[in-house]
Amino acid sequence: MRIGVIGTGRIGTLHAHTLSRHRDVGSLILTDADPKRAQALAHRLGETAAPGVDEIYTWGVDAVVITAATSAHAELIGRAARAGLPVFCEKPIALDLPGTLQAIGEVETAGTVLQMGFQRRFDRGYAGAREAVRSGRLGRLHTVRAMTSDPEPPPAGYLPQSGGLFRDTLIHDFDILRWVTGREVTEVYATGSDAGPAMFRDAADIDTGAALLTLDDGTLATVTATRLNGAGYDVRMELAGERDQIVVGLDDRTPIASTEPTGPPAADKPWTGFLERFGPAYEAELSAFVEVVLGERANPCDGREALEALRIAEACEISRREHRPVRLAEIQGGAPVPFG
Repeated sequence: MRIGVIGTGRIGTLHAHTLSRHRDVGSLILTDADPKRAQALAHRLGETAAPGVDEIYTWGVDAVVITAATSAHAELIGRAARAGLPVFCEKPIALDLPGTLQAIGEVETAGTVLQMGFQRRFDRGYAGAREAVRSGRLGRLHTVRAMTSDPEPPPAGYLPQSGGLFRDTLIHDFDILRWVTGREVTEVYATGSDAGPAMFRDAADIDTGAALLTLDDGTLATVTATRLNGAGYDVRMELAGERDQIVVGLDDRTPIASTEPTGPPAADKPWTGFLERFGPAYEAELSAFVEVVLGERANPCDGREALEALRIAEACEISRREHRPVRLAEIQGGAPVPFG
């Protein structure tokens, strides 16, 4: 199997390394907006670099992995679909609902495959939580608390094109909430703070956000995120039911210290970021994609799943800006909610 990788930044480099050593992948063609970066990675891996996206198709591949800039995702998905090729794409499809729906439409019209990169679905902790909920171990689920805390903000230049905290960061929490619980969000109430570095205010973004989500069975979920968690990278989900309570992401590397005399000690080596924390999950999702391409398994996360997570993020953005609860029924896929 020959796979084209479009984009060789942090995630693209990680995925290229994973695919290059996969037993069912014979070779890669790498390309990037910065041709020198693609060439350097190809040289390190013993793979082929292409001068542009056109060559991915003229040289011939069996599948495409998209890790380019977010603004290019929808167009690249559509091009791959029109070429009849299965696609793996990092989230999101697009930063707005019309762009997302158009790309999904092209995939569905072509009858091809689009697998989205929501890697938490392949994390052992989240998979265990899903099993606990679905098996009835927790009893009736009444409360979920999810969080994503980055140790430091991205570069200032990234913020205006990120889509904002709800679309860029918390979209992972929205997706995994649906996947673990098997329920849909019906209403959100969200807020945020830009009290940190001035670059967030300059970009009309927030550095910290929180949302209260109501699920269709009455379960309440709180979801929070920050770009400024100096203790380290902290991603957790707590699920409480009438019978039991569990937590994902609590281990000897969780960057939190207890003030109780008998509490666990602070982590000696806290998680530094998402690439380290979710390394095995990133490998697993790409292995799944190879299996999908080979026809050995069903698509574990298609474009419609990504659309639902984006709808929740859109509702949160409206709620934050208008200071009101927003029902998901309001988010039908029409005009995008402006960022800022």
